[in-house]
Amino acid sequence: MPHLAELRIRDPFILRFEGRLLLFGTTDANPWDGPGSGFDRYESTDGEHWDGPFAAFRPPTDFWGRTQFWAPEVHLYRGRWWMFATFADGDGGRGTQVLTADSPDGAFRPWSEGPVTPRGWMCLDGTLHVDDVGDPWLVFCHEWLQAGDGLIYAQRLTADLTASEGEPHLLFAASDAPWARPFRNTDTGYETSAYITDGPYLFRDEHGLAMVWSSGGDGGYSVGLARSASGRILGPWAHQRHPLVDSDGGHAMVFDGGEGLSLAFHQPNDVPRERLRVSALIPERDGYRLGDGEGTASGIAGTAVSPVLP
Repeated sequence: MPHLAELRIRDPFILRFEGRLLLFGTTDANPWDGPGSGFDRYESTDGEHWDGPFAAFRPPTDFWGRTQFWAPEVHLYRGRWWMFATFADGDGGRGTQVLTADSPDGAFRPWSEGPVTPRGWMCLDGTLHVDDVGDPWLVFCHEWLQAGDGLIYAQRLTADLTASEGEPHLLFAASDAPWARPFRNTDTGYETSAYITDGPYLFRDEHGLAMVWSSGGDGGYSVGLARSASGRILGPWAHQRHPLVDSDGGHAMVFDGGEGLSLAFHQPNDVPRERLRVSALIPERDGYRLGDGEGTASGIAGTAVSPVLP
């Protein structure tokens, strides 16, 4: 039974189900170049000690994804459980696929007809948002490998989550955030400065609709906060001046620990040393800052602040 500090996982996603904490994330040994084997799930009653791994998804033999199995999120929507996850075909195609199961304990299986992100785009880290009239949206990243300045879009989904509907709506570019920093990467053939976008996750608080997302900052991989001025998915979106995490940690999600909001993320960002980190979110005049408890079980015993319908 691994302890929290020993649990290797990227892109963590936590929810409560039937008195247990369920933890999903990127769990392949080589998440960048290796063959995709699937996603695992861990469970705990105290947030410190975890049982597992248990198989959450194993691809069927005819599944289009071959590598880069990343960032599974599990949401309850219209009485069923849905997994949104990133997959790549090994030939330059990458996007978010919807999977489904009767229970988050069950084996998820493909649901949508391939990716629900735009065809021909390199996309990742799709997350579900259900708006105030009950319509489902996919919020996702258009990868810097194509866009240069990484972009975050919202795309309406059909009510049954089988496909996208209409055109994607640009929410913001990574360079819009005052804390985001560009980098140069000649290894991929992109020879000018680029901005990363990773891991959008939306949640509501007393001030309205907010989003955590990741990019590069002064301290490396970082987590920032954006807020919709209208309280609706299409924004406009404004950014907190300083990142929540600025020290080589990212791809975060937010949950309610019973005494306030907490942030879950992985840190550091290099394979295979990444670990689950948890810290309280302390309200400030212009947003939040991290509180004590980073790397502990503080706040884990709550429930995910999930943008879904009961």
